[in-house]
Amino acid sequence: MEILLVSIFVLGYLAITLEHTLKVDKLIPALAMMALLWAIIALAHLPVFEVDTALKKLVPTHLEEILLHHLGKTAEIIVFLLGAMTIVEIIDYFNGFATIKSFIKTKSKKALLWIFAALAFILSAIIDNLTATIVLITILQKVINDRDVRLWFAGLIIVAANAGGAWSPIGDVTTTMLWIGDKVTTGKLISYLLIPSLVCVIVPVFIASLLPAFKGDIPDTAVDANEDEVHPRGATMLYLGLSAIVFVPVFKTITHLPPYVGMMFSLAIVATFAEIFSATKINITSIDDDHDEAAHHSPVHKSLSKIELPSILFFLGILLAVAALESLGMLFSFADSMNAAIPNTDIVIMLLGIGSAVIDNVPLVAASMGMFSQVTDDPLWHFIAFSAGTGGSMLIIGSAAGVVAMGMEKIDFFWYLKKISWLAFLGFFAGSITFMALRGFIA
Repeated sequence: MEILLVSIFVLGYLAITLEHTLKVDKLIPALAMMALLWAIIALAHLPVFEVDTALKKLVPTHLEEILLHHLGKTAEIIVFLLGAMTIVEIIDYFNGFATIKSFIKTKSKKALLWIFAALAFILSAIIDNLTATIVLITILQKVINDRDVRLWFAGLIIVAANAGGAWSPIGDVTTTMLWIGDKVTTGKLISYLLIPSLVCVIVPVFIASLLPAFKGDIPDTAVDANEDEVHPRGATMLYLGLSAIVFVPVFKTITHLPPYVGMMFSLAIVATFAEIFSATKINITSIDDDHDEAAHHSPVHKSLSKIELPSILFFLGILLAVAALESLGMLFSFADSMNAAIPNTDIVIMLLGIGSAVIDNVPLVAASMGMFSQVTDDPLWHFIAFSAGTGGSMLIIGSAAGVVAMGMEKIDFFWYLKKISWLAFLGFFAGSITFMALRGFIA
């Protein structure tokens, strides 16, 4: 029976990895895999377990209890992401991200590289690496007309965005998973990963700045082309939205409530100001037909309609599929076998990081959460956050940021492999060495 379950998981995982080749949205195999795994467990009456992290052993439990437990943990992540996505869309409704373009004053390619890398590193820590990449490449397209030059900038933006998302609890889906799963805390995450993440950006950007692609200036006409219409409330909504998202870890620290509660509170504040600024006086929960016209112009309604629900359903499917294997004790047993085969955990985690460049890092991190039973803020969890977050930069398809940049700029897989991958690997390796050197002092 275990062979059947693993086979279903591997086939589903393979379908997710080959999403673009099969032309089948990854949410479909994820949901099908999840449903099949739990159905087999129920029909075969297989014993299920809960991992006791304190005693580092498996404790027998009932199917309904363990499924509800995992659904609750998954729902926390999904509700949190829904809130964050909505706030970002509200900022975009007011064209708030156009404000960022005002920070770009230089025409020097080298200076622009550092500016975009810094913006990617900072923004991704607040609005997540995927959204930061979309925002910055959109701005990049308005600043640089030469596509060949722009591809180099886009490649380094991917590296910087993934590194920036690794040290923040709200910067990357996998880091958010570890944070909501009580594997890491905000303070320790920043303490452990801020410097390694900086190294992960500085090393490739510094080396890239010495390459011919970043010599000279961009043409004068490029900077002034395609100006966006700036909404009068755009800057206000940008700063309000970013502040609201940053407030979430503070809210959790003060109240000790789950992060999604703070995110819903932040969303309520941002949505209130959005409604006031748009002069739309409606109740967003109303379903009265008389409000249809007003709802169409509501920033909250508009933002909710733009949420990427396929991504949300993918997370539901993949997290509950991994939870099925965890509940059977298979991940726990696999971790013991792997630790026996490779006693050095650092090597295992670095391999996980390299593996995240090939396959999706969400199930990798979900599996690692079921494999290891270390206590909260153990350096292992922070190293997993760093490796999974930054390792995906080594291939264009290795991260959500890379995939979206690939679509926006039509970046060729082999061009990225030849031009950017070696820079990303040097950053990943340098950051990993930095982490291992510093963790003793932090602990």
